[in-house]
Amino acid sequence: MLIPLKARETGDGYLDRTPILQFVLLSLLFPMWGAAAGLNDILIPQFKAVFGISDAAAAFVQSAFYGGYFLIAIPASRIIKRTSYKAGVLTGLVFYIAGCSLFFPASHVATYTVFLAAIFAVAVGLSFLETSANTYSSMMGPRRHATLRLNISQTFTPLGNLTGVLLGKFLIFDNAGQIEERLDQVQGAEREALAEQLLGQTLLPYVYILVVLVVLLVLFMITTYPRCRPAEKQDAEEQAGIRETLGYLARIPQYWKGIAAQFLYVGLQTTVWSFTIRLAVENTPGLTEYDAANYMIFGFACFFLGKFPANLLMRRYQPSTVLIGYSILGALVLLFVAFGPAHLAVWAVPATSLLMGPCWPTIFGSTLDTIDDKRHQETGGAILVMAIVGGAVVPVVQGFVSDTVGSLQRSFVVSAICFVLILLYFVDQRRRGISDVPPGDERGEHPTR
Repeated sequence: MLIPLKARETGDGYLDRTPILQFVLLSLLFPMWGAAAGLNDILIPQFKAVFGISDAAAAFVQSAFYGGYFLIAIPASRIIKRTSYKAGVLTGLVFYIAGCSLFFPASHVATYTVFLAAIFAVAVGLSFLETSANTYSSMMGPRRHATLRLNISQTFTPLGNLTGVLLGKFLIFDNAGQIEERLDQVQGAEREALAEQLLGQTLLPYVYILVVLVVLLVLFMITTYPRCRPAEKQDAEEQAGIRETLGYLARIPQYWKGIAAQFLYVGLQTTVWSFTIRLAVENTPGLTEYDAANYMIFGFACFFLGKFPANLLMRRYQPSTVLIGYSILGALVLLFVAFGPAHLAVWAVPATSLLMGPCWPTIFGSTLDTIDDKRHQETGGAILVMAIVGGAVVPVVQGFVSDTVGSLQRSFVVSAICFVLILLYFVDQRRRGISDVPPGDERGEHPTR
């Protein structure tokens, strides 16, 4: 390999220090799945208008995306277990490249099902990437800073979200007026031509993503990475089967509470982002999807900025205490979205993202650390990634509520309920004394123990 590793593995699989170059390169993967998720939020209003489908049906974009995570996470973990985290990353990049390439035929076939298949294929690659990178990031340095490292890596994710929305705004949307109104003004062959043009524009962002993915693939191939395996994992001990792992995990209640919290969090985040543009267009007469995308840009900027005070607070206070405060505020803001004035609700929705940033990495890190027998770590991490399927379920539920009550704004009570349930998880964490030691404590304990 051309780029060497300058760190030593310790007996527990962590490193004696963080190799900066390898860690930064690994962290650059995080905006790549952020970009894919951000583009989904652009595709939903585009597909709803062009295909003339309901809010619940449009939300199936997220079902295809997060369903791919759910189905592939366990197979990905088994491959990673038998090979390495780096092999998982390389496999994920290859599948991601293949999935993006499917948008070429999808934009020409122009049916909703084919687009969903392309989105599912992208998710297969991302499932490999997240199953590898989330755990890998936490392992790449001293154990006491594991959750902090994952929070730092996750800070790159909203940059990807923001990039995805910007690509979608300028390459998928245009400023010619509301999509539904433009389609309603034409009939027959002229309408078909306009619909084909609008669907063809969905391909353009993925061309740029493909270029970046190829560069990342080459860089990972030429860079030396550690295995990050505990020293006692040898031969047969490394081959813990699915049944044995599930039996082990079944005896850890806090692990499954973390799974439930992660399911709700991803569902909450995905739902809020999925319907931000739709709410802005619905509540603001004459607003086009092109201009409504600015609310998503504002939301992802909030998501990015919200991570920094959270990281600082969690260096001083218990993570569960910090997240209790964030969850209370988040639930209150979403209740305001559901029942407040329409012109203020459109701003409150993206502002909610200020309070989401620290949830995923904190839940992931603390849940993963409940697994003391590290033979089960890869599969346990994969099940955590499978909890992303919340992003496939909750948007459809909120879309169904929107269609039923006839108000997208009122349906945001579903998201508020998710934040309340996440709050109860962190209250339980706090009550049990979990996360007693802030990251970087001089006793050197893991920050989530």
